[in-house]
Amino acid sequence: MTRTIAWDVDDVLNDLMRAWFEQAFRPAHPSCAVAYEQLVENPPCAVLGITLEQYLASLDGFRLAHAADLAPDPEVLDWFTRHGDAFRHVAVTATPLHTAPISAAWVLRHFGRWIRTFSVIPSPRPFDASKRWDATKGDWLRWCGKVDVLVDDSPRNLASAGEAGVAAVLWPRPWNAARGCGAADVLASLC
Repeated sequence: MTRTIAWDVDDVLNDLMRAWFEQAFRPAHPSCAVAYEQLVENPPCAVLGITLEQYLASLDGFRLAHAADLAPDPEVLDWFTRHGDAFRHVAVTATPLHTAPISAAWVLRHFGRWIRTFSVIPSPRPFDASKRWDATKGDWLRWCGKVDVLVDDSPRNLASAGEAGVAAVLWPRPWNAARGCGAADVLASLC
């Protein structure tokens, strides 16, 4: 039976946080002395000295203006080119509902040869009163019942996947414990 891999979009298939930080936040805050590698929390509000509301507004604005132009992670794209046909794939992202169409189009444009299913767990925003069926990715994974492994940068999402009985691998980013692990190691573990 073919295994199914669920992929987080932002900060796994692409490098959204780095792009936002370098292209939007740092230019708007030229006195910021923080480097991307120092973003040891996600959200990085405390590290950057901003409120959660300021962070989300800036990140959402960046998503709307620039997320369609993000490059896919080259190591991930190479892995898909070499191994993608051996598995089924789904994208499972926690993005605000108003930015989800951009994310879905991006996934299909760059990974549509392999990823044919796109699911969004809406990241709450005060102006969005849409019903939320799933509070976590684990809730969605439990409901779906078809995923064998989740690849995600959020320890919280990995924990919720584990609670749903789904194996998970942590994608290395400055804000998680996989900092010493390389992307190549994670990708090799999937084969």
